[in-house]
Amino acid sequence: MELWTSTRRSKVIGVRVVLVSLVLLCTIGVESRTSLKWDCFEYAAVSCRAHSASVSDFGGVGDGTTVNTEAFQAAIDHLSQFSSEGGSLLYVPPGRWLTGSFNLTSYFTLYLDKDAVLLGSQDESEYPLIEPLPSYGRGRDADGARFSSLIFGNNLTDVVITGANGTIDGQGELWWTKFRAGELNHTRPYLIEIMFSTNIQISNLTLINSPSWNVHPVYCSNVVVQGLTILAPVRSPNTDGINPDSCTNTRIQDCYIVSGDDCVAVKSGWDEYGIAFGMPTKQVVIRRLTCISPTSAVIALGSEMSGGIEDVRAEDITAIDSESGVRIKTAVGRGGYVKDIYVRGMTLKTMKWVFWMTGNYGSHPDNNYDPNAIPVIQNINYRDVVAENVTMAARLEGIAGITSEVTPKPCDLLSDQGPGKIGACNYPEDNLPIENMEVQTCSSMLVT
Repeated sequence: MELWTSTRRSKVIGVRVVLVSLVLLCTIGVESRTSLKWDCFEYAAVSCRAHSASVSDFGGVGDGTTVNTEAFQAAIDHLSQFSSEGGSLLYVPPGRWLTGSFNLTSYFTLYLDKDAVLLGSQDESEYPLIEPLPSYGRGRDADGARFSSLIFGNNLTDVVITGANGTIDGQGELWWTKFRAGELNHTRPYLIEIMFSTNIQISNLTLINSPSWNVHPVYCSNVVVQGLTILAPVRSPNTDGINPDSCTNTRIQDCYIVSGDDCVAVKSGWDEYGIAFGMPTKQVVIRRLTCISPTSAVIALGSEMSGGIEDVRAEDITAIDSESGVRIKTAVGRGGYVKDIYVRGMTLKTMKWVFWMTGNYGSHPDNNYDPNAIPVIQNINYRDVVAENVTMAARLEGIAGITSEVTPKPCDLLSDQGPGKIGACNYPEDNLPIENMEVQTCSSMLVT
């Protein structure tokens, strides 16, 4: 089985004509005289690829029981040789493809057919142990090393994970059971984690039953996450939807998320480790998000925010049966800041709190945090929010602060600075650079 792409630009005109003819044949379902069948598909991506292959070419078997970890890694390792020759695409055909953790390469696309299901192995040995994140100092679930994510990448450029709404199933229930019972010695794997990378696209997929967080770009720049359906039982532990972490220029849009934790959680490191690492998350766009999360937030800022969070713009957000609309989570010892946060156009139904700020979110990686490291929260703008069946419009629990013209009068600890002390922080009218990143239509051809 071999894939061709109609986007090659290095061929002579005669070859281009042949490729166009083949595309016409496959679109009308005609077989060639040699009985080869040509199937083609189109997909939207920031980059098209010149070389392609199927995981079945490398011994992969989509029967739901054969472990395909070696097949996926062998395919990716083979395709990595084309990184300087137009890049490569790995096609996952219809079937149920059981696999453990595998590593991606640069200038690469992982494409799942609409009838393809990637099944995460429940065998811990299929997930190599990797070092804790430097901005966290330890794993989120336990001290020390953590399990690599199902789909993992580090120090990459130009990576696309996409499909025709194919499915990635983390089979997380066994992991959740072990976590609740205290039987895990290491932090659970995420579904997708990309580290120290640039130009990342994750799109047009269904992600279900992640052992923990679903999508975690960390220390990345130029990240596009769009068209995802993310589903987890609403009581599953820590199944956050999308968590940009110490990233610059991130666009999250057109996603539907049902989660046991925050639908989107913006992060940047944990206490003294995040302060020392010093990499903020900034220039984030979140729009056209639909969320259900009865025990957590639609959009959370923190709680790990010690490297700083700034310039987050969210609009056209719909949520049903969620604990809070926007929640800022901080604590003594976090340090850092959350500033220049703009939210407009939220429609919320059945909420506990519309806006919630917590200054006592007390989890710490260890006891070495600085009790004098007080986070700064400033320039927060919420507007054009409609909420129905709400217990409380706002719950604001800070550490210390001031007020200006607040009605009804807050507690005596918040001294009134008088009129005009709070400046305007209107929703910005300019575009962030990530909003200008465009996708194009790519075409690939499969020979069976």
